[in-house]
Amino acid sequence: MKLWPSGGLWRHPDFIKLWSAETVSQFGTQFTLLALPLVAIDVLHASAFEVAALTTVEFLPFLLVSLPAGVWVDRLPRRPILVAGDLARALLLASIPIVYWLGGLTIWQLFVVAFLVGIATVFFDVAYQSYLPSLVERQQLVDGNAKLEISRAAAQLGGPGIAGIFVQLLKAPVALLVDAISFIGSAVFIFSIRKAETPPQPAESAPRRRMREELGEGLRYVLTHPYLKNIAACTALFNFFGNLGFAVLLVFARRELHLSPAAIGLVFTLSNVGPLIAAFNANRISERFGVGNTIIASAVIGGPMFLVVPFVPEGNAALAWLVPAFVVAGFTNVIYNVTQVSLRQAITPERIQGRMNSVMRFIVWGTIPLGALVGGVLASQIGLKETLIIGGVGSCLPFLPVLFSPVRSIRKMPEPVAQHI
Repeated sequence: MKLWPSGGLWRHPDFIKLWSAETVSQFGTQFTLLALPLVAIDVLHASAFEVAALTTVEFLPFLLVSLPAGVWVDRLPRRPILVAGDLARALLLASIPIVYWLGGLTIWQLFVVAFLVGIATVFFDVAYQSYLPSLVERQQLVDGNAKLEISRAAAQLGGPGIAGIFVQLLKAPVALLVDAISFIGSAVFIFSIRKAETPPQPAESAPRRRMREELGEGLRYVLTHPYLKNIAACTALFNFFGNLGFAVLLVFARRELHLSPAAIGLVFTLSNVGPLIAAFNANRISERFGVGNTIIASAVIGGPMFLVVPFVPEGNAALAWLVPAFVVAGFTNVIYNVTQVSLRQAITPERIQGRMNSVMRFIVWGTIPLGALVGGVLASQIGLKETLIIGGVGSCLPFLPVLFSPVRSIRKMPEPVAQHI
């Protein structure tokens, strides 16, 4: 009996190290996703607007530094960037429980830590998505991204429940130490990867261009590409409306639904059965139905699930409504992300991977702080439930850009298109 599968990426030692790094980090991140806003809500008694502003500050770097980050990722080796990003986030998150124990924790420290963690995450994310195509073969990208999503989904399945118990028993600031330790573990795995990177080369042997010129090339590549520009529009719209609601979701759960941290963690835990199933089946689904159809269908099905949230009953009965809705939403979200990220990586030449990913991150994650900010303002003006309704209605619309685009005609992963380089 074989204890370890023998085919494909299962026998790729460097991919296994990258996968292990992602697995460790993802489990730790579940603690921060729950603990950081609960530090603001339960320890510092922050308002709904301040909690939403925390999300805004955390994702603001995707607007401010994504584009230059892509240039640096295309200029420099990517593995050291990944290691530095992990270690920086570990130190930043560890500062919160330390200052809490000293009695000096304020909402302003949370804002500063969230912002700096966001900067480190921008560089890590751009380098991470640009690193995978240099580590595995093009035909292995969907398999690689699906396996990485398995880690994310498994962490989301088990992490929130454990995090909820930690937060309830040990207080939210202490739970952040788990994520800090996980980032150190991730850095160790990435540092141990042995495959040498091929330095990114410009299309022609010429002196290095100015950053503005390289930024311009990345922007033109994404904004004129018939696939990428429409995928960017779809994802950006969904992130805007989804985070308009998500920014106030925990406040709604604690103050309107009266759910305990453990119950909230249980909701997230049970809900992530959907993403885990999706991660195991994303490759099979995209091959069966085609790349374009998979992207469109997952965008159509996932959005309406967010309309369930504002209408759930109070107390633990809310779990019977929230869990099924989040299972479906999580399933479609993972199918969408695995397929569209693999498509982006497959069609983009190696030398511009960093800038492509940074432009996509600038567009699709740049809407997250805007959505969170709007959500905080709306919640303070018209109420939590009404804000969630607006977010849910808006989440039903993002499929339109990909439906009315060449994306719908894609059956298999194409090769890079020369005229868009």
